[in-house]
Amino acid sequence: MKISIETMELLEELKAIRRDLHQIPELALEEYKTSKYIQSYLDKLDIQYESGVLGTGVIAYFKGHNAKKTYCFRADMDALGMQEDNQLDYKSTHSCKMHGCGHDGHMAILLGLANYLAKNRNKLKENIVLLFQPAEEGPGGASFIMQEGILKKYNVEEIYGLHLFPGIEEGKIGVRPGAMMSQNGEFDIHIEGKSAHGAMPHIGVDSVLIASELILGMQSIISRSINPIKPGVLTIGRLEVGEKRNIIARKGILEGTIRTFSQETYDIIKKRMTDFKKGLEVNYQCKIEILFRDMYPAVYNDEKLTEIFIAAQEKDTIDTVDPIMLAEDFAFYQKEIPGVFFFLGCKNEDKGFIYPLHNERFNFDEKILTYGLQVYLNLLEHRDALEI
Repeated sequence: MKISIETMELLEELKAIRRDLHQIPELALEEYKTSKYIQSYLDKLDIQYESGVLGTGVIAYFKGHNAKKTYCFRADMDALGMQEDNQLDYKSTHSCKMHGCGHDGHMAILLGLANYLAKNRNKLKENIVLLFQPAEEGPGGASFIMQEGILKKYNVEEIYGLHLFPGIEEGKIGVRPGAMMSQNGEFDIHIEGKSAHGAMPHIGVDSVLIASELILGMQSIISRSINPIKPGVLTIGRLEVGEKRNIIARKGILEGTIRTFSQETYDIIKKRMTDFKKGLEVNYQCKIEILFRDMYPAVYNDEKLTEIFIAAQEKDTIDTVDPIMLAEDFAFYQKEIPGVFFFLGCKNEDKGFIYPLHNERFNFDEKILTYGLQVYLNLLEHRDALEI
């Protein structure tokens, strides 16, 4: 990827920002140190901003000198509840908290954009909003921002966001029009059977057996109830059942996730799960409760804006990715505002940057921060929103 001289001059600044933020990871809606850091940086650049968005979020605002549109660029702020396993000078200083999903990099890129725009205010034609959003990892800060009409206040007409992605090589931009990331939901299943001695199973109701049938039977929902050309995933990732080897288990708990690209498919999966549990209740004379939590809608890139976004970048940097079953609360913005979400490749096998997101050893070469900044600047220049 070709990097402009002005962007390259910001590399050391971007690295310093990222390392500062990496050391102070905070969980969703607790990003107080992070928010203070962002505000302090914006103050030094004399940039207008609104703080206290959902408690910790920050919105910076630049007014163009011939504004006809308002563009928004978003970075998420929160970290993960995990212990970092990287041996770094700038390792997390907060126990069991880590920026293991690259949000420190996302914020560094956006603060780099703020720095660039502050130095080039006279070249800015359109209005620019920089959104530092809390709680992407859950419960979904984007949803609350939209519910409160915060972006309407700034008349945002287009929105863009990125995510560092170790599944794509450095210097590549992963994007596609239409559905890009899945809708997701969670479920908990509680089984209430009847305890008995293991030698007398006929007087009990065995939650181990019921849980086994649930796991096997619900896997048939995807293969037999869903149109094969409409992707869907139903994963049961946690099972807790039984007390001792010689006791018929009274209770069982199963936890899992649903992923789809369409509301119709999502609803079918939930209905079939409910139907299946009703049949087991009758068959085993037990009680089964399913608690569904609908999480994020599908990330759906506006087709026209994606075409424009791709045209703004170097041709050999674009990787048209397949839809992926990961989820992102950026989708809540796209339900009301046309936008584009893309992956910024950070895989580098030679340097050992191969670990996936949400891994205690996730890391990346910080030069890619200039790539992210350049992508945004290319877009603004292509849209004639900024003279470069």
